[in-house]
Amino acid sequence: MAVDATMPTPVVSAPGTSSGTSSGSSSSTGMTTSSQGIADNFQTFLTLLTTQLQHQNPLDPLDTNQFTQQLVQFAGVEQQLKSNDQLKQLIAIEKSAQSTQALVYVGNTVAVDGSKTQLDKSATWNLVSPQATSATITITSATGQTAYSGNFNLKQGNASFVWDGKGNDGTQWPAGSYTLTATGKDSKGNDLAISTEIQGMVDSVDLTASPPLLSIGGQTYTTDKIKRVVRGATGGSSS
Repeated sequence: MAVDATMPTPVVSAPGTSSGTSSGSSSSTGMTTSSQGIADNFQTFLTLLTTQLQHQNPLDPLDTNQFTQQLVQFAGVEQQLKSNDQLKQLIAIEKSAQSTQALVYVGNTVAVDGSKTQLDKSATWNLVSPQATSATITITSATGQTAYSGNFNLKQGNASFVWDGKGNDGTQWPAGSYTLTATGKDSKGNDLAISTEIQGMVDSVDLTASPPLLSIGGQTYTTDKIKRVVRGATGGSSS
């Protein structure tokens, strides 16, 4: 049974993301266009003032301070509406930038936080141990059955665990979703947290979701879950 615990494949930093310059430039024109209103047009202010004065009750005239306060409130509401329109445009620009960022990863092999991946001839997990330890590794199927378990010595830092899909009895497990858990002990016998990452190719991006979702081995992830982009990776699964 071919089970290999090796140091991870050399990696490169995640590619730079576009700042959405083209989208920003096309939207900036719309943001500079504003409609005239009470805060922009003094003539409108005078028209409203004289109209209300003409129709007020002579026996109970409107207090000047109250009238001024009404106009200030009206101007405040108008400015808030304008701010809301500008925020909508900024959100649209941000969504466009997120879509551009997500598309960069399509076709690349990446490592993301997670413990579940697809078995397709083989499956690869990255293990991150805070110190050297003897770890117990257990792999379970989608139905909760234990497909494989064993003990392996891990060094401090990153290591890759490649599973060929064979159980402890040599039986070949079918392709599908499998979950790896790793537990270790420190020098004092206390439980040691070993984090897991999965490695696979980004085969598609769902741009209708907000933020966009990357599809990796049948699972979906947001771009902030990506730890690194792997160059020349082997053993990673793709759908």
